[in-house]
Amino acid sequence: MLCHLTIKDFAIIPALEIDFEAGFTAITGETGAGKSMLVDAIGLLLGDRADSRTVRAGAERAELSAVFDLAHNRAARDWLAEADLGTKECLLRRVIGANGRSRAWINGVPVTLQQMAELGARLVEIHGQNEHVRLTSTRHQLELLDHGGGHAGELAQVREAWQAWQALRQRIDEAAAHAAIGAEERQFLDYQLRELEQHALEPERVQALENEHRLLARGGALVEALQLALEHLEEDDRGINPRLHATAGRLQPFEALDPRLAEVRQMLSEAVINCQEAATTLQGALEGVDLSPERLDTVTRQLGTLGDLARKHRVPLEELCAVRDRLAERLADADDFEARREALERERDAALATYRKASAALSGRRQAHGAELSAAVTALMGELGMPGGQFEMVLSHDPDAAPSPRGDDGIELRVSANPGIPPGPLASIASGGELSRISLAIKVAAHDSRDAMTHIFDEVDAGIGGDTANAVGRLLQRLAGARQVLCVTHLAQVAVCATHQVHVQKTTATDSTAVDTRLLRDDARVREIARMLGGKVSDQSRLHAEELLRAGQP
Repeated sequence: MLCHLTIKDFAIIPALEIDFEAGFTAITGETGAGKSMLVDAIGLLLGDRADSRTVRAGAERAELSAVFDLAHNRAARDWLAEADLGTKECLLRRVIGANGRSRAWINGVPVTLQQMAELGARLVEIHGQNEHVRLTSTRHQLELLDHGGGHAGELAQVREAWQAWQALRQRIDEAAAHAAIGAEERQFLDYQLRELEQHALEPERVQALENEHRLLARGGALVEALQLALEHLEEDDRGINPRLHATAGRLQPFEALDPRLAEVRQMLSEAVINCQEAATTLQGALEGVDLSPERLDTVTRQLGTLGDLARKHRVPLEELCAVRDRLAERLADADDFEARREALERERDAALATYRKASAALSGRRQAHGAELSAAVTALMGELGMPGGQFEMVLSHDPDAAPSPRGDDGIELRVSANPGIPPGPLASIASGGELSRISLAIKVAAHDSRDAMTHIFDEVDAGIGGDTANAVGRLLQRLAGARQVLCVTHLAQVAVCATHQVHVQKTTATDSTAVDTRLLRDDARVREIARMLGGKVSDQSRLHAEELLRAGQP
C-alpha cells in the first residue's frame, strides 16, 4: 500500500507531500491542476524513463520519494529479501538531474532503474486512459487470464519444460555445426593431424631438444674450456691441486709453533679434495660432449620442422601438441556425432512430450477460467451501460504449434455491445468508449483476490457519465475491497464512491506556480462534489452532492 508521496521540483510542482489511506481514494481538482502529475511521479518511482523536462524550470534536479506498507504484499517482501534490501519497510527514492540523468535508491541503497522497475511491478499497477489499447495484444490477454486464474504454477511448469526442450534443441544444433566437416576439409584436417602426430613433441621434449642443439652448436668451445680447466687443476707441479698439496706439506712441520697452522692445513686439505672432485666432474663432462656433425644436423633439421609447423598453426613450439589434440578431438566429434545425435534427439523428443503435457494442463485451466471470466465480464457490461451485451474469451489450443514459454494457446477477445448482435473481434466491434468500459470490467473481473498491489486509474472514466459513471465508481469501490485503489477523476459520480477524496489545487502568481493537495472531509468534500457536478456551487448543487455522497458509500 502506498502510504506517503514526496515531490520536489517536479514539472510545475515546487514541493508537495501527500499521505494516502487504504481503500478507494479519488483524486480530484480542476483541469490542469496537476492530478495526473501525481501519477507521473509515482510512475517514475516505479522505474519509468525520465528526461530533463521532468525537472521544474530553474531547478537543478527533481526529487521524488514514496513509502509503501508491505504488510500484505508478500511478493514485494520476497523480492526485497532476495535482493538483500530489507523487508520491514519500503522507501523508494529517485533524483532526476536537469541533464536528464537520474539515480535511484531502495531503502537507502543505490539500485539500477531495472531493479526499481522489478520492485515497482510488485507494488503498483497503473491503468491509464489508453489502457484498453493493450487489450489487442495476445500476450496481454493471456497475462490477464493467467493472473486472475492463479495459473502461476502451471505457467512455471510450461516455462521450465520449454527451457529444457530449447536447451536440447540448441545442443543438437551446436553439435551439428561443430561436427559438420566437408570432404575436402576432412582430408585437409587428416593431413594436418598426421603431420603433427609425426613431428609434434611434448613441451619438455622440445626444451630438451633446444638445450641439446645449443650444446652441439657450441661443442668445440666447450671442449676447449673443459680441457683448460682440467689443466689448471691437475697440470704437473703447476696445477692448482699439486700446489695446494705442496703448500699444506710445507706448513706441517711448523704447526707446533702456531696452532693456527693446523687449521690452515686442514682447510688446504679440504680444498685439495674439492678440486679433485671438480676435476673428476670436468672429466666426465668432457667425455660426454658429442661433437658429431651428423647429430647437430639431425637436431637442427628437427627443430626447423617444428618451427615450420609452429608458424603454420600460429602457435609456439610448445603448443603444437595441444593443436594436435584439438584436431584429433574435432575429427572424433565428427565421427561420433551421428551416434550422439540419436541420443540427443531422443532426449529432445522426451522434453517436447513433457512440454506438450504441461501446456495441455495449462490450457485446461485457461479454458475453465476463461468461461468464468467471460460470464463475469458480460454481467459487468450490463452495469456499465451495455445491457444485453456479451463478452467471450475464445481460446484455441494447437498441440502442433511451435513451443512457447507461454504454452500452445491462442486467444481472441470477442464482444457484442448490443443485444442480438453476435460477438466479433474486440478491436473492430467496440467503440472507444465501450473499449474503456470493457477494459475496466475485465480488470475488475480478472483480478486475483490475493493481489495486494496498489491500483491507480488515471481518468479511465473519460467519455462517460450518468448511471454508467456511477457504475464505474461502484466497480472501483468493489475492487478496493481488498486492496488500495487510487483514481484520478473528473466525475462526481465516481468520486462519491471513494472512501477518501484528495483535492489537487494549482495557484499561480506572476513568477511562480504552486500545487497543493488536501484530504477533503465533511463540508469541504461536499463543496468539491458540488463543483464537479456543475462548476458553480449553489445550495441546490450542495444538496445534490450530499445525496450522491450518501448513496455512493457502501
